[in-house]
Amino acid sequence: MILVMMIGILMAAGLLSWLVSRWNIHASKWISLIAVTVDFILVCNLWAQHSGNIPIGGSAWLFDYHIKWIPDFGIGFHLALDGLSLVLLLLTFFLGILSVLCSWNEISEKIGFYYFNLLWTLAGISGVFVAMDLFLFYFFWEVMLIPMFFLIGIWGGDRRRYAAYKFFIFTQAGGLLMLISILALYFIHGRQTGNYSYDYFDLLGTKLEPATAKWLMFGFLIAFAVKLPVVPLHNWLPDAHSEAPTAGSLILAGLLLKTGAYGILRFVLPLFPQAAAGIAYWAVLFGVIGIIYGAMLAFAQNDLKRLIAYTSVSHMGFILVGIFAFREIAMQGVIMQILTHGISTGALFVLAGMLKERLHTRDLDQMGGLWTSMPSMGGAALVFTMASLGLPALGNFVAEFLILLGAFPVFPALTVLATLGLVLSALYSLRLFQKVFLGQRLSNTRVKDMSGRETLIMAALTIAIILLGLYPQPVINMVRALTEQLVMK
Repeated sequence: MILVMMIGILMAAGLLSWLVSRWNIHASKWISLIAVTVDFILVCNLWAQHSGNIPIGGSAWLFDYHIKWIPDFGIGFHLALDGLSLVLLLLTFFLGILSVLCSWNEISEKIGFYYFNLLWTLAGISGVFVAMDLFLFYFFWEVMLIPMFFLIGIWGGDRRRYAAYKFFIFTQAGGLLMLISILALYFIHGRQTGNYSYDYFDLLGTKLEPATAKWLMFGFLIAFAVKLPVVPLHNWLPDAHSEAPTAGSLILAGLLLKTGAYGILRFVLPLFPQAAAGIAYWAVLFGVIGIIYGAMLAFAQNDLKRLIAYTSVSHMGFILVGIFAFREIAMQGVIMQILTHGISTGALFVLAGMLKERLHTRDLDQMGGLWTSMPSMGGAALVFTMASLGLPALGNFVAEFLILLGAFPVFPALTVLATLGLVLSALYSLRLFQKVFLGQRLSNTRVKDMSGRETLIMAALTIAIILLGLYPQPVINMVRALTEQLVMK
């Protein structure tokens, strides 16, 4: 029941926060913070219980909760937890706490409704990471989409409605393709076995003709590629990031994009192993294109948040390369990239929000020389720009090194091209830091350094990225059972 409880806490707290805000705005904020913190403590407790006894070579599942929901249609309320889900839930609630904290003073209107949408987005993401019934998975996929649409559309920047509708149309179109594939898989399995079921473990045994498997796989893959995002399906991302409030950008970069990577690992590879292997070269090629294209566009941007958004396109290309290399060390790198990108890029978006709050602009040409007046923020920005370019001893280096090491024996030429992303990431990361914090001071606006609350946020993110860089082994151990099974597929 603990998995149900974690999702239920977020949903109940979101409703309560919305209701209480009519009488006490501060109570609404505290309810949200306490709810996410309780979930984070619960997940930390699960990690402590299972980190020393993760099964190797056997079943990867730590928890499995299954009750009938709509039995006439084969729909069950089935939640399960393995090492991958546990790692992603830990990331979800860690970034969830920080998203509440960075919204503390930024949001000044419709506060209760804001925290309702924030918590329900987190609840939807949590459900996606543990749902083992494909109907339930699609339900949570939609639950996380709609509140994020409101977060961007109500509390975003000047072009928030355009960005919100673009985000919704792209992700909903991909989601509908996935729904068609889910329904087709449901009917094919039912005709083969007489058991019409949406359950993941039932559908794993479905026998598919090669052509059918390829078409069904594409339905899933396109939905996840839009979310990841993969070039050329990335077009919604820069607009959504640049217009979203700070917490919205943090959740988008740190969590929503990761649902795409999770979907490929959890559904595409296990359900359609032969079809996935058949497109491996093309998937890696698109990943390499994304790495280089995203990095070049990032270097060309003058809008701070759009620059960071395009770095996400580049870094997510490494995930595609690692997954379709079908090697265990590359898969371990993919899990590390999911975590470290969420932390480092999330931190850059938080810093961008702090700068926007102080300078009232995102234009790099109007910044410069801010190190002298904001040394603490400058120090934090230096850490995360170095993380973004893959400096050793920080988590991103471990992730990208493992991916490239695993992919090289399989696709040597494409992997060499992918390493250009590391060179280009140094260019755009150093340009970002130089334009904002070094050089001549261009603005006469008086700016304050980070407050205690902001220092706490950045300290937590800094500790996380350094820990993952110096000691990634606990994460690798936690997901080893899954990575072994994916490679065997």
